[in-house]
Amino acid sequence: MAQTAMSETYAILNARARCSPSPNRDFLFKFLVIGNAGTGKSCLLHQFIEKKFKDDSNHTIGVEFGSKIINVGGKYVKLQIWDTAGQERFRSVTRSYYRGAAGALLVYDITSHARMLASQNIVIILCGNKKDLDADREVTFLEASRFAQENELMFLETSALTGENVEEAFMQCARKILNKIESGELDPERMGSGIQYGDAALRQLRSPRRTQAPSAQECGC
Repeated sequence: MAQTAMSETYAILNARARCSPSPNRDFLFKFLVIGNAGTGKSCLLHQFIEKKFKDDSNHTIGVEFGSKIINVGGKYVKLQIWDTAGQERFRSVTRSYYRGAAGALLVYDITSHARMLASQNIVIILCGNKKDLDADREVTFLEASRFAQENELMFLETSALTGENVEEAFMQCARKILNKIESGELDPERMGSGIQYGDAALRQLRSPRRTQAPSAQECGC
């Protein structure tokens, strides 16, 4: 029953996200905020969207949604950001949301050692949150940096409380996705890419032009 209810909630949020007006945007990227419970995922999202700390943050039940338009290298990108629950009982529900994402923030708490998982299908930045609690640190910057290098992840330490590096984390991830699109490494029209063009004209511009070979029958001689 819980999984059915969460699936219905996700469908409603997804429909609302798709229908919301976004003038003058070039791309839409689907983002995820993932990690264990208590790492500050919802606080990071709130800081990014509202520019302030969320004092009364409870554990996310299933999934929450937020969006923001950012300027990345002169292009306007709308981020659809899905904040997923970290508790074990919600893993089966939120795992289905991982498909079709362009980027993700993999969040951990620097004051607590935790198992960190990564996926090769999406652009991921590893975020060591609660940087403001440096005195209680258990995960060193070097330890996390090595993990990121070994798994080919970008890496930043953030603070949802002070806002340090919160916007930069989303910007770096979006910038890398955009670079992959422009280099041809990522195809926004591929099913499940987590990316949408913001303008049909831009899609035509980005699509490879089809050239037709001259036909012998067209010869007027």
